[in-house]
Amino acid sequence: MSSSDENFRESLRCWLEENCPPSMRTPMGGEEDEVWGGSRGVFASPDQRLWLERMASRGFTAPTWPVEYGGAGLTPAQASILEEELRQLSCRPPLHSLGLWMLGPVLLRFGDEVQKRRHLPPIARGAVRWCQGYSEPEAGSDLAGVRTRAVLDGEHYVVSGQKLWTSHAAVSDGMFCLVRTGADSARHEGLGFLLVDLASPGVDVRPIRLISGESPFCETFFDDVRVPVENLVGQPGQGWKIAMSLLEYERAWISRLGDADFVREEPLEVLARRYLGEDRGQLRDAVLRDRIAQVDMDRLCNASAVRHAVEAMEAGRGLGPESSALKLQAMELRQRWRELKVELAGFQGLGWEGPGFSPAELRLTRDWLRSRANSIEGGTSEIHLNIIAKRVLGLPD
Repeated sequence: MSSSDENFRESLRCWLEENCPPSMRTPMGGEEDEVWGGSRGVFASPDQRLWLERMASRGFTAPTWPVEYGGAGLTPAQASILEEELRQLSCRPPLHSLGLWMLGPVLLRFGDEVQKRRHLPPIARGAVRWCQGYSEPEAGSDLAGVRTRAVLDGEHYVVSGQKLWTSHAAVSDGMFCLVRTGADSARHEGLGFLLVDLASPGVDVRPIRLISGESPFCETFFDDVRVPVENLVGQPGQGWKIAMSLLEYERAWISRLGDADFVREEPLEVLARRYLGEDRGQLRDAVLRDRIAQVDMDRLCNASAVRHAVEAMEAGRGLGPESSALKLQAMELRQRWRELKVELAGFQGLGWEGPGFSPAELRLTRDWLRSRANSIEGGTSEIHLNIIAKRVLGLPD
């Protein structure tokens, strides 16, 4: 490590000690501890708001973004130091944001200067919340089949169609969409990547209730929604290339979020000892001991892979089709981990509501059910296996 990086670490450590509120150094509980920002965002405590404002003021919510776009302008090495120091102090993430994880990197790569200056700083501050508009009733895994149309009419695109599984659209300010701008072009051509203000006339967002009892997913309808032409990212017909680039970021961040859950939640061993007891300092069931050890080892491998991917992204290197392997691995591990937690808790892991179950036990059940969607969201497992087979391994159709 260079002397300048060492100096950076020292000054950063002092700043974090002074500015991270004590309550923001405690383990996160449920989704209520996550700050997503946006015009309709809520803070569960004044410290959440304060922590976000302080981090955003230094550009630390987007460490490697240029300063003029709301970032800190850190080098990849400095960004890694920031992450290490945040973890060392057990600091909570100040902001969760699809704008930070997905749209921002795409705008940095494909957006024009006006788009970067207009959209990136609010994303870094958490002032605007974005959601994704890719899937449609007839175009989920087959994304090239999107039918939502954006027809050029003077200085606007007129958008008509329906998007499905638009996560958190009901509480978002804007949606980045894959739309068809060319009427007669081939499947992968004639697509555009469009930014839509969800407050526009003609937008109708309807939540979809899930098996977990909650509703992060929505379906969104566009009825002749007028979108300014300057909201098209890249060139007309470049939408497929941009969309694929964004999916690489999405897969990496899905994997990273899963790793964050592993860190912040109660370890499997602790859970097992509480519900199953122990004999001379260890769990009685040797098979369970083996399964817990296997999941923990896989978790460490996943964390290493995620860290490598994040460093590559922060250094400006694309992940390519290998991001599918990363997402597939993280998804499988996450589902196995949730299922084992419920199994360790026994009957107490099967509560839905009512007395006899603690809030943490009820959360176990709902988190397990929620994890079933992990093999669908961000592309189904079958899609990722196909990508790995064709684009990584070079296997024939």
